[in-house]
Amino acid sequence: MRKYLDRFKDYLSSERNYSRNTLRAYTTDMGEFFRILKENDVLDTKSDDSALASLDENAVRFYIARLHKSNMKSSISRKLATVRIFFEFLTKNGYMPNNSARLVPTPKNEKKLPNFLTVDEVIKLIDTPGFDKPLETRDGAMLELMYSSGLRVSELVGIDLRDIDLESSTIKVLGKGNKERMVPMGSKAVSRLRLYLSKRLDLKPKNEALFVNSRGGRLTVRSVDRIIRKYALLSGIPKNVSPHVLRHTFATHLLGGGADLRAIQAMLGHESLSTTQRYTHTSIEKIMEIYDKTHPRA
Repeated sequence: MRKYLDRFKDYLSSERNYSRNTLRAYTTDMGEFFRILKENDVLDTKSDDSALASLDENAVRFYIARLHKSNMKSSISRKLATVRIFFEFLTKNGYMPNNSARLVPTPKNEKKLPNFLTVDEVIKLIDTPGFDKPLETRDGAMLELMYSSGLRVSELVGIDLRDIDLESSTIKVLGKGNKERMVPMGSKAVSRLRLYLSKRLDLKPKNEALFVNSRGGRLTVRSVDRIIRKYALLSGIPKNVSPHVLRHTFATHLLGGGADLRAIQAMLGHESLSTTQRYTHTSIEKIMEIYDKTHPRA
């Protein structure tokens, strides 16, 4: 199959304009594909043409089954995509009558639920930052707000001063697809934000971002992730704590407190079960009522 693999590489480079790293990855995948078929006598190795003739839907299914058995489930989709592109190349150039790899469905990945914190753990995490230094008050307000409102980290760093309403305990966030939504804040989050805002000018902010770094610029997603992990370590929580874990913790605690699933989806800005329109019928007043009854820090 060497001549077909060499032509495949030329095809990826010239017609698809793939980078050197991508070419290396595709070559590695195809090398593994042929090795597995050869070792299990699925590939006819008498000649390149006979090997080509043995490539069919059953050969691809065998390959996928071996990957699955070898506990390589997380990379099966990518490897199958590589094989499909190789078969597409063979078909396009008349080496194969049809792309039988398309007949092999992509296996569904098992979705693992992210970790979540207990109420005691999340309170320990939130209470770890101090209450005096500007950066520590920022971190405390940030942690409290993420747990209080279930924000995505991208939404958190995008918040401007004009987006928060401490009097009504609500915050406007810009979610996926540039869709705005109003989200409740708990009384603890409001208190922490008031404290941080009283010290925010000490950080010499250069813009209207709510959360700024030590140089006055907008806090980044990477910085938030690093800050959360730092306080998780300092608070002695034996879990891998990330921004998404806090978001999942928010939803888990609301659901455990009896909150309506549609209200939780509206607060999270999820569209996984239906479209956004389904959630917009839940008014902000109803959401606030549910939030006050079910959130541990409301």
